Amino acid sequence: MRLVIARCEVDYAGRLDAHLPLATRLIMVKADGCVAVHADGGAYKPLNWMNAPNRLVEEEDRWVVTSPKGETLTIRLHEVLSDTAVEMGVDPGLQKDGVEAHLQVLLAERPHTMEDGLRLIRREHLTDIGPVDLLCHGADGATVAVEVKRRGDIDGVEQLTRYVEFLRRDARLGEVRGLFVAQQVKPQARVLAADRGLGWVEVDYDELRGIESDVLRLF
Repeated sequence: MRLVIARCEVDYAGRLDAHLPLATRLIMVKADGCVAVHADGGAYKPLNWMNAPNRLVEEEDRWVVTSPKGETLTIRLHEVLSDTAVEMGVDPGLQKDGVEAHLQVLLAERPHTMEDGLRLIRREHLTDIGPVDLLCHGADGATVAVEVKRRGDIDGVEQLTRYVEFLRRDARLGEVRGLFVAQQVKPQARVLAADRGLGWVEVDYDELRGIESDVLRLF
């Protein structure tokens, strides 16, 4: 992990253009190559970012980050106030709460409830950037990375995006696509998943456990 605090300007060029005027910001570079620019506020969400894989070129007064899709993030450095690098090692991943962990087990036993013809390859498929909840084989022949959440928000979509991009580097897996699964997928997460080319599906925890829903039905 590299953390740089600097007075900088930031320009993004890709699906749209965006400009951040001169200000003091935190630039975060993660071990997987992800680059994120943060303000001193706004909780966890960066002002702009570039997901891995990408290429970072450092010049004397600027950084240029380029993605395989041709997007560019240009950070013009006016003054570097701090530059720190820390080796954090491999993270064990988020420990799921009881409901989320049990949901993952139930879905592993019933992969067809997420998608017709889906078959489980393995649970907790380990990668260098963390474990993929469920690795499956789709009816279309693709390898399907499944991220399971109790409540699905944009953080979960970002996490699945990283896993899918990383797994696509392994030619042995063939075509790789992602499926975001939760009891409830928030509207913003649905939009981001569609933008990233990921599928999403909502599942009923009680139905998976064999408990009849208390919602009134006509038939």
